Amino acid sequence: MESSRRNLLKKSLTASAALLGVSAMAKAQGQNQCVGLKTPPQPEGPFYPKVDQLDKDNDLINVRGSQKIAKGQVVIVQGVVADQNCQPVPGVLVEIWQACHTGKYNHASDPNPAAIDPDFQYWGKAVTNARGEYRFRTIVPGAYPAGQGWIRPPHIHYKVSKVGYMELITQMYFAGHELNAKDLFIQRLSPADRAKVIIPFKRLQSLPHPVGNFNILIEKMTR
Repeated sequence: MESSRRNLLKKSLTASAALLGVSAMAKAQGQNQCVGLKTPPQPEGPFYPKVDQLDKDNDLINVRGSQKIAKGQVVIVQGVVADQNCQPVPGVLVEIWQACHTGKYNHASDPNPAAIDPDFQYWGKAVTNARGEYRFRTIVPGAYPAGQGWIRPPHIHYKVSKVGYMELITQMYFAGHELNAKDLFIQRLSPADRAKVIIPFKRLQSLPHPVGNFNILIEKMTR
């Protein structure tokens, strides 16, 4: 079971590479047009993982050693990490963490009474390849209450880091969700920045899961 699910992930991610390189970031590469493509930072939130977990790879729908998969809509999230000159950056650590399909985080500080999904990984890591590409297989997280009259829309937290570059913490949202228009964090962004973090997902005939392309720009430190 472990081998078959890893092979499925590898096949899915290889096929999904056809979507990479078609974004505004990729089109701007080599034209010094990345200033306007800077990824807006977003709050880290209180649920960044504090306890290590055995399985923290880029396939979040199956916990190592389990024969079950996570509940919810499975999706592929992928993209290119580039610098302020639109050059792809290899060797970048991309971390994601999120709620499961019920809107519950696997975190001791989460007051949400919703049920935990024991078959969901909650936190994953990937390292960009020579072309700056990263990919994850995960699920669409559930919405959850964040305050009086405030329901957070489905989102995935990102922490992107590499020595010599400014660390970026941001969030990715799912295009078309009705709660996006009411979210306080999204509404603080300019319309241009909202378009960078609210991502449409598309179905490809070659893949069983919808694919979203979230490209990220990180800035190289200057001496």
